[in-house]
Amino acid sequence: MDPSHLDELIELEATYWWHVAKRDLVTNVLLSQFPPPARLVEGGVGSARNLLEFRRRGYEVSGLDNSPTAVANARRRGLTDVAEHDLGMPWPSRPGSIHIAVLLDVLEHTADPVAVLRHAANALAPDGGIVLTVPAYGWLYSPWDRSLGHFCRYTARRLRQQAEAASLRVSWLTHWNAFSLPPAIVVRCYQRLFPRAVRPVFPRVAPAVNRWLLVLAALERWYVRRFPLPFGLSLVAVLRK
Repeated sequence: MDPSHLDELIELEATYWWHVAKRDLVTNVLLSQFPPPARLVEGGVGSARNLLEFRRRGYEVSGLDNSPTAVANARRRGLTDVAEHDLGMPWPSRPGSIHIAVLLDVLEHTADPVAVLRHAANALAPDGGIVLTVPAYGWLYSPWDRSLGHFCRYTARRLRQQAEAASLRVSWLTHWNAFSLPPAIVVRCYQRLFPRAVRPVFPRVAPAVNRWLLVLAALERWYVRRFPLPFGLSLVAVLRK
């Protein structure tokens, strides 16, 4: 991870609507599908704020990340069981020893996402699962994605195919972040028409706008607990053996 991008994540993680909304959504999924106590390993810990929240909710947490800066930051925050590791290699956890693997916006950064899924699956207990998020719609791929190191964006079909190749099944899947899809389409089209260097920063919004976006995210979260959302800027899924 670019150290400057990590610095931005740390700065925004507690209040910025996108980070808060995704963390709340994933936490809800975890609590409903894999309630604590349970052993949870996050692949790609980023700023470590998600792991701190999962620990607060009662999970026994550990983490893996290929960035020494991210690992050092996590350890400074009291997460001692975080190690530097390439997720495309066999995970250091004993096979069958973990209940949940969490991969939040990770697969799109890897050249071989099937290998990442396969290694995560090998570490899972028989009743365990993977909770993941990925950016949606290949036709939205833009300079923003390239600047973030994305190899691709996903469709539901592509995600199901990769899960099947890793001997996993999709037990739950929905889009999310539907309300930001229209402005994202406009921005990405503009970037294609007028290509220039793009720095991977989250667009700042006024505090009042941030609060309203959190309200919209909460309403969407209420909906996806009951029905799959047919469109949205990202996909969230639960995979099982």
